[in-house]
Amino acid sequence: MSSSGDLFGHPRGLTTLFGTEMWERFSYYGMRALLILYLTLYLLLPGRVEHVLFYPQVKAMFEWMAGPLNVQQLSSLIYGTYTGLVYATPLLGGWVADRFLGQRRTVTIGIATMAAGHFMMASEALLFPALLLLIFGGGFFKTNTSAQVGMLYAPGDSRRDRAYSIFYVGVNIGAFLAPLVAGTLGEKVGWHYGFASAGVGMLLALAVYVRGWRNLPPEKRDEKVKTPRAPLTMPEWKSVGALVLLVIPSTLWWACYEQQGNTLALWVNDNTNRSLIPGLVDWQIPVTWFQAINSLMIFAFTPFLIALWARQAKRISEPSSMMKMVYGCAMLSVSYLVLAFSAWWGNSLQVSWFWILLYFAILTTGEIYLSPISMSLYSKVAPVRIASFMMAVNYFPNFLGGGFLQGWLGTYWSVLSKTDFFLMMAAIGLLSGAGMLLIEKPLRSLLRDQR
Repeated sequence: MSSSGDLFGHPRGLTTLFGTEMWERFSYYGMRALLILYLTLYLLLPGRVEHVLFYPQVKAMFEWMAGPLNVQQLSSLIYGTYTGLVYATPLLGGWVADRFLGQRRTVTIGIATMAAGHFMMASEALLFPALLLLIFGGGFFKTNTSAQVGMLYAPGDSRRDRAYSIFYVGVNIGAFLAPLVAGTLGEKVGWHYGFASAGVGMLLALAVYVRGWRNLPPEKRDEKVKTPRAPLTMPEWKSVGALVLLVIPSTLWWACYEQQGNTLALWVNDNTNRSLIPGLVDWQIPVTWFQAINSLMIFAFTPFLIALWARQAKRISEPSSMMKMVYGCAMLSVSYLVLAFSAWWGNSLQVSWFWILLYFAILTTGEIYLSPISMSLYSKVAPVRIASFMMAVNYFPNFLGGGFLQGWLGTYWSVLSKTDFFLMMAAIGLLSGAGMLLIEKPLRSLLRDQR
């Protein structure tokens, strides 16, 4: 396939998947930049919340589970449930693709469903039906695009790790643009303009995907349907078991990481001095713009880390995939220690936004050590026959941790001091790293890099 490469010597299909994922991430991170602010500062306030369909039932369900909730706590739980289910439904999307529709058709259905959900967000009354469409559309889309990246390459092709790093840059281009475009429109012009711009992003994703249809990896769905599926072998079951085991510590990591769109947004809004240069330039940086910092740093840091790993590989000192993920957990913990110190130093009042910048620098480095490495790992180790389904398992920690657990942890924002809350996040990050370190040695033979 290298002869037809058009992006750093990779198959043309990578360009298509890069662009499709970029615009889908634009839509998702546009939602993430706006949703918690939209709920806490506008929609769930008296005078508006009464018009939201199914609000009494949803509020009653959460209070049945968690007890009486104020607006911030309820908003955190809604936000966490939404982001969690976005990463749970890929299990359904992977199963549908592997067994019935194939990756291409499943992705197309997902894109169209998500576009409809974003445009429905323009209606305040349709909040929960819109979120439902976004959840199921994301499930059909997410796992199958990631799986298709790996399917572009033959087993043992050394370009696969680099392909996922390139693909991850596409993820973060969309994530970088979303707070600047959708976030600014929603925060400064009108919430519904921000959500509508996310819908436009999904239409662009559909255009890119359809245009590059012929460059996507071939599917063998028809053969799968006509012939009986052989059972997994014992080595394949061991690989599946190893990958499932990784879900536990990864869940804790994502519960802390995804606070960016939840409690960190509230910290920036309420407790951060957002003057560009305090005392000299008093222009206030929009709250949603801070969520672009992470993605901007992905662009800046990824080439240096890839070069570092290449030098380490030449010296036969490159960390294993598992150890890279352990380092990622440690860096996440340190990033929250930075916030804890800033909250203690500023007595939880207005602190400089430079602390947020330092937090993101450390967190982003940890993310590069963990997230794309995890995708590549699952792509290489998972049995090919269930590639999409196992890629969905890779996103299951986002469901458990980045969704429900981070939403539940967010309810403590109104209960704990800000210093104690950030220390709690740091401790959970350390626990995540300890869990990965404990299982690294027993799983080394199954989870070693296949270069």
